[in-house]
Amino acid sequence: MDVIVGGGKYGCTAVEHLRKNKRGFVLVDKDPNCLAAIRFGLKPSDHIGTAGEYFVHGGIEQVLELIERLKPEYVFPTAPTHIAAELAKIKFELAPWDEVIDCILANLPPSVVLQAGRGNLIVSFNRDKECLEKCALPEVCPSTRKTKPCTMDKLMKFACPEGIILISHQLAPGMGALKGKELLEFFAQAEKKDRFVVATACACHGFFTALKK
Repeated sequence: MDVIVGGGKYGCTAVEHLRKNKRGFVLVDKDPNCLAAIRFGLKPSDHIGTAGEYFVHGGIEQVLELIERLKPEYVFPTAPTHIAAELAKIKFELAPWDEVIDCILANLPPSVVLQAGRGNLIVSFNRDKECLEKCALPEVCPSTRKTKPCTMDKLMKFACPEGIILISHQLAPGMGALKGKELLEFFAQAEKKDRFVVATACACHGFFTALKK
């Protein structure tokens, strides 16, 4: 079983990918009439089995419970938020750690900084242009026509060596997912820390969040 967070446009893409590969999934969304629920005829389920297609009407609390109970192979973070950080906030009752963001910014070229503040920092090798719908993340960006000096996760690790970096693994052009096992390992690490930085990155983009107890 895999877990899809969000039933919008990219949640629909995840459903199509999983159906094509005959994989069971649970899709979670706060809106029972979200795009994916309507398009694929998904109805809210009280019982989640070990196979099949399920819809859960809920938010990040329900996502956390499903990850810990089902131990999914992949989690598709299609909602417009930093899913790993939101899960940690709920699990460990964390607050933003604003001060460290300036320290991370000092180690990054300004050309990759998209947004910063309130304990968050978003970075991208394609800061100023639109990305292709189903980009395969080549070494030369098809939007900027520039060669990436390295993958974004490596740049983020350089900028914040002590940060916990989660990789968004590309499963198809334009679609990435977190490994459930790596999310659970992140929870185990975070539990032992009073403050930490967690980041999620693909080859081109990344999201830092700094949190403290």
